[in-house]
Amino acid sequence: MSCRLILATLLAVGLLAGCATSPAPEATNPYPPVPALIPETMPKPPVTADPLLWQPGHWDWTGSGYTWAGGQWVPAQGHGNLWMPGWWSLTSDRWVWQPPHWTS
Repeated sequence: MSCRLILATLLAVGLLAGCATSPAPEATNPYPPVPALIPETMPKPPVTADPLLWQPGHWDWTGSGYTWAGGQWVPAQGHGNLWMPGWWSLTSDRWVWQPPHWTS
């Protein structure tokens, strides 16, 4: 094999290696992590004709920090049966706060 062929092969391999895309860096959330839940004692529900659900206390994002919303009894009507705490999710280009909510 000639020196020129070896050099051409090495050059081609080097060029192809330079064109290979590197994996995208892992996206890091620029927002502070959601704090730990504050322990709460669930009070007895108020006496009402309507069924109630205990909505646990949760952290909510205000745009500049987290604020604690204490637990409360809420009407069961119109709510799902599973409570989801808030979390951050990454869309195609930015982090978005998913507020706490009831799901079905």
